[in-house]
Amino acid sequence: MSLFDAFQPIAAIATTPQATQLLHPLCQSLGATLYVPETLPLSDTTICHYQGSLKAHLATIWPNNRAFIFCLATGAVTRLIAPLLKDKASDPAIIVIDPTGQYVISLCSGHQGGADRLAQLIAHHLHATPIITGASHHLNLPAIDLLGLPFGWRKGPGDWTGVSHAIASQKTIQVIQEAGSRLWQENLPQNHPFYFGFGEMGENARPEGRIWISATQRRFAEGSSLPKVQWYPRVLWVGIGCIRGTSQELIASAIQDVCQKYHLAEEAIAGIATIDIKADEVGIIQYCQEKQYPLLTYSADVLNTIDVPNPSDIVKEEVGTYSVAEAAAVYGANYWFSSQGNREQGTGNRKQIQFKKPLLVNKQIVKSEHEAVTIAIAQSELEYTGRTGKIYLVGIGPGSLEQITAAAKTAINEVDSIIGYSLYLDLIKPLQRSGQIIESLPITKEKKRAQRAIELAQWGLSVAVVSSGDCGIYGMAGLVLEELKNSNWDGNNPSIEVFPGITALQAAAARVGTPLMHDFCAISLSDLLTPWDVIKKRLTAAAMGDFVTALYNPRSQTRQTQIVEAQNIFLNYRNSNTPVALVRCAYRQDETIILTNLGEMLNYDIDMLTTVLIGNSSTFYYENWMITPRGYKQVDEQK
Repeated sequence: MSLFDAFQPIAAIATTPQATQLLHPLCQSLGATLYVPETLPLSDTTICHYQGSLKAHLATIWPNNRAFIFCLATGAVTRLIAPLLKDKASDPAIIVIDPTGQYVISLCSGHQGGADRLAQLIAHHLHATPIITGASHHLNLPAIDLLGLPFGWRKGPGDWTGVSHAIASQKTIQVIQEAGSRLWQENLPQNHPFYFGFGEMGENARPEGRIWISATQRRFAEGSSLPKVQWYPRVLWVGIGCIRGTSQELIASAIQDVCQKYHLAEEAIAGIATIDIKADEVGIIQYCQEKQYPLLTYSADVLNTIDVPNPSDIVKEEVGTYSVAEAAAVYGANYWFSSQGNREQGTGNRKQIQFKKPLLVNKQIVKSEHEAVTIAIAQSELEYTGRTGKIYLVGIGPGSLEQITAAAKTAINEVDSIIGYSLYLDLIKPLQRSGQIIESLPITKEKKRAQRAIELAQWGLSVAVVSSGDCGIYGMAGLVLEELKNSNWDGNNPSIEVFPGITALQAAAARVGTPLMHDFCAISLSDLLTPWDVIKKRLTAAAMGDFVTALYNPRSQTRQTQIVEAQNIFLNYRNSNTPVALVRCAYRQDETIILTNLGEMLNYDIDMLTTVLIGNSSTFYYENWMITPRGYKQVDEQK
């Protein structure tokens, strides 16, 4: 899995040796194809040589790539691509990187083509500066033509350019949202231009643009000076029952007619639901395949638990339930997203389930000469995204942006949502982008963080769960995997990727010298998850074994005695002059470093943000550097 999969295939263009040296390793990381002129004598098999003019070559590969990366002058790139550009809905992302790799420019198709996001991702990868000129980016607002994409919404009609221009001009935009997730609203900056709802805006105040977010098919008046657009969240679940052998054509026309009759947008359809004996119905299968809809099927026992407005004794006699279309629509709308969705199976009882979302459209029967199909529609509270979720478990290191790996920076910028402790989210704020869902949970709510990340990923979002240091060392990675196991995760959906970071003990060690040059261990003094008796055994073993030891979570407001006991345990086996480093907030603005010894370490302030490094019997200080030799003196003498 690559962080750049959404932009593939990617073509990169270099015309000089310097540009090739810059783009070649980048292309290997991105999975891009690098094209250079045949005049460059490069024998690397991963590089493709083109013949003739670059202009002619671009015309050949243009239709086959979703993104282009140039290491050329922007003027030259503009002239090269101008004849190939059509419209912003279909043009590929165009990125320009300067020859020194200091700047990454989003040149064309910034929103819908994804050039803005790609420029940011590449910039993080190269430790460069992204150059993005779109107004929404600088206002820290989500691009309105990308707003619903993370949630699987579909774009409807409207004056998208007009609304985007009004937002860029910071004019008041009315948002009428009748369906779909409102998470995007919760992550807007304070001075956003959006006004929500139908209410009065104030004396003499009028909207200068309008956004409809609804499953209803709106008809915009022609000639109106007010720019309007519509997004369709996929919240409509269509229940279907039909005579065996009913054609795809009748099913399609019946759904279309019912939607038109009730002013519902077909673009808002999430999927199709029916009884399990129709799982092999050719017409339904073909329709779902053509529309790329999921097909949900339920047993008669499950459907028979649904209280419907139009039960049928005839249907009950034929298939074992009083309703197919209505019951399937209601059940699908209320339980498609739930891993416990079939918990009522086998009860055989009716009228047992109370639903938040009843039927939107009661059953409608459409017939032809030899065919018949029954349609009913229910609306879900949660939209269907149509996406496979991802969870990135990201270690952000000690806290300084310079200490975060390029891959971790890219992952943070790429995802739809970031979840973490508020302190960690503040540290990575420069890596966040507009439109992301940022959720903070306090320091004792790690389990809830993991569960929330899984919930969003199972829904179809990409989620970064951030931890300080390395996410797999006293971080969130293990907890997320444990919670996935508890939810009967299949190992694939959501997908998981771990991005390691510099641990607290590594960061602390780097700030004081080389204390970890020989065998070492890490022990957390927090007894919230580990019994104190177990921790004492580990402290004793580390002290007896002469390990260099890093103590995490040494003291908190409610835990004051553990660090005292730890010192006493080590004093039983080590000299009181053993070097000890107390490093608080390594690489952050409020960093403090104290070099002391085992006997005097408690004379200084120690808290949860302090990492305590206790040397072994051979560790020493030299010119204010803490040094542990690679071997013991007696071993060296024997050699």
